[in-house]
Amino acid sequence: MKVGMRKPSVKRSIKARTTGKVKRKVKKATNPLYGKKGVGFVKSPSKSVKNKVYKKTTFSFLDLFK
Repeated sequence: MKVGMRKPSVKRSIKARTTGKVKRKVKKATNPLYGKKGVGFVKSPSKSVKNKVYKKTTFSFLDLFK
């Protein structure tokens, strides 16, 4: 498991910022569990736990300037 600073990805950063509101609204309208807290654990518990540990043990480059 990685500990420390995450390597920034410009490509992923741009993708995250340009995913439109319309796309999120369509997903929310069709999937009643989309965007709800805790659904990731129900869907895939092992992946959810790994992601939570990763998020707690690493930090972003931008967190250095906050």
